[in-house]
Amino acid sequence: EADPEKLQQVLAAMVKANVAWVPTLDIYEASRDLQRAQTQPWFAEYLHPTLEEYFRPNPKNHGSYFIGWTSNDEVFWKENYRIWMAALRDFERMGGTIGAGDDAGFIYELYGFALLRELELHEEAGFNPIKVIQHVTGNNAKILGMEGKIGGVRPGYFADLIVVNGNPLENMKVLYPTGVDEIIGGKQVHTGGVEWTIKDGYCYHAPTLAAEVREMVSKARASRTSAENRRTQ
Repeated sequence: EADPEKLQQVLAAMVKANVAWVPTLDIYEASRDLQRAQTQPWFAEYLHPTLEEYFRPNPKNHGSYFIGWTSNDEVFWKENYRIWMAALRDFERMGGTIGAGDDAGFIYELYGFALLRELELHEEAGFNPIKVIQHVTGNNAKILGMEGKIGGVRPGYFADLIVVNGNPLENMKVLYPTGVDEIIGGKQVHTGGVEWTIKDGYCYHAPTLAAEVREMVSKARASRTSAENRRTQ
């Protein structure tokens, strides 16, 4: 932003060298809205206590730096995101390849959920939903050197699919396992979520897998509470 011409030169050089860009926009989102990051609704059932402890501000832990974070800091980072997203749009217009990934495990980003948030942020950056899906499927396959094997629904490709209760082109939030509330026929209905995950042709019932994760987290929390009680006795 300090030198827009130089930035454009860098982007053009990346395109010329066939360097793809996987921005992981999700990982610094806490920097622009800390309260949102700390109170994500899925933390209630899916945040393992080990990761919860790691997220606490601690100079010994990577990315756990939010002691004394101010509104000025957040405004600065909101501007950073504006610059970042504009550069992404320019990069793709120049012919660059954008992929989608997360950097979960740090800065309040939870595995699985972080990737879904990344897709929402690609949409916020100005890419239409079809393009966002392309980023996370076909473009990722290209980046991995696996075109013709994954990243599309075609004969001869690996049968890696998800079956979703809803249309992510209308609302990316239907991809979250926690689902969404909608008004259907004048009534509030809870819907959304991945129903089936198909990997290498094998079908997995996604709600059952999610329930197993919730149970794992619940047991870990109970174990931690029991250990804390023993220490205080």
